[in-house]
Amino acid sequence: MDQEEIIAFVAASGPVRVDRASEESGAPPVAWGDTFFTYDPGGQGGERGFGPFATIVTKDYPGFDTASDLDRPGVFRVNMAVGRVAFTERMGRSPAEYSVEGGDVDHAEIDRLLPHPVYAAQGWVSVVSPGPRTAEATRELLRLALDRAVSRHRG
Repeated sequence: MDQEEIIAFVAASGPVRVDRASEESGAPPVAWGDTFFTYDPGGQGGERGFGPFATIVTKDYPGFDTASDLDRPGVFRVNMAVGRVAFTERMGRSPAEYSVEGGDVDHAEIDRLLPHPVYAAQGWVSVVSPGPRTAEATRELLRLALDRAVSRHRG
């Protein structure tokens, strides 16, 4: 899966705002090129009061998020807010357990479902450069993340 395929899939999945950070969008330079997916039920510019349910990150954020080694050529990471239940089902331990024991994961491994290197405790998972092993799971978890955003919106 490449970034454009993922963007097209998410955009076609429902009422979603897709924002690609750039100088023109007013995003900070470190975020330029990254993509943010937000539930947007009325086409009014994103779900008010909630952050994105998924992102595509294209580079390391120095001093904050470098574990995935995203500065390698052609490498990117898809991040998905799947929640505690799905996180535990997929990772074999809860987000809380991961945040305490988390040092045994190679966050730079390509085409493997992983706990998010920074936001695992909040129920986020990630895939670095999804490929044949993780394409279907990535699509499934992107749908789940959107469904969770819809549920939060409905209260």
